[in-house]
Amino acid sequence: MTRILFVVSAADHWTLQDGTRHPTGFWAEELVEPYTVFDEAGYDITVATPGGRTPIVDQASLEPDAAGGEDRVADLKASLEKLQPVLAGAAVLEDQRAEDFDLLFVPGGHAPMEDLAVDERFGELVRHFVEADKVVAMVCHAPAALLPAHGSGGRWLFEGYRLTSFTNIEEVQAGLADKAPWLLQDRLQEAGAVFSSAGAWEPYVVVDRVLYTGQNPASSRPLAERVVAEIPARARS
Repeated sequence: MTRILFVVSAADHWTLQDGTRHPTGFWAEELVEPYTVFDEAGYDITVATPGGRTPIVDQASLEPDAAGGEDRVADLKASLEKLQPVLAGAAVLEDQRAEDFDLLFVPGGHAPMEDLAVDERFGELVRHFVEADKVVAMVCHAPAALLPAHGSGGRWLFEGYRLTSFTNIEEVQAGLADKAPWLLQDRLQEAGAVFSSAGAWEPYVVVDRVLYTGQNPASSRPLAERVVAEIPARARS
């Protein structure tokens, strides 16, 4: 059975440029859709958060305009209600080891930009997955969690990798770019990533070696489905 470490940010806010706290959490679609895909594939899923704290949903992701209508909101809420015992029982991230899993997945929302993006211990865990040739997959704002991962020589682990994430233009259209302390696309490019994207809000997935990234909420299911489709082939190679 494929074992997946499903890491969710425990942050409930994102500190903006002026020091104010913008309420956030995980983005509903980005957690629900991949979790469902992995569960239906028969994966053994361990949800873990920093400190084992119960993660919260970004309420903005349950607004009809953001989610895709009232019916979609109802579906997401129903899925989250079923998953609540799993989220409430999250394992302590700091106790997890790469050797116990086959791959790592992180959903987005702005929350990872507050905690995982500056978590050196998590960066070390990511490095252990990569060094073991195990898939690391992240969607939307979650690639911020790649930033603290460095190789033994101190260089950023993903320098020269092709990847994607929530883009500057999407952040502008979401209304937070002018308040953000930093923009994810900029930070990834400055660190040495080879960044690419599709049009705003269009599903888009990039794969380079063991790194699988999705651009935005619409990329959540396509990213998870690609991971599930390609993991068996990787295991045979």
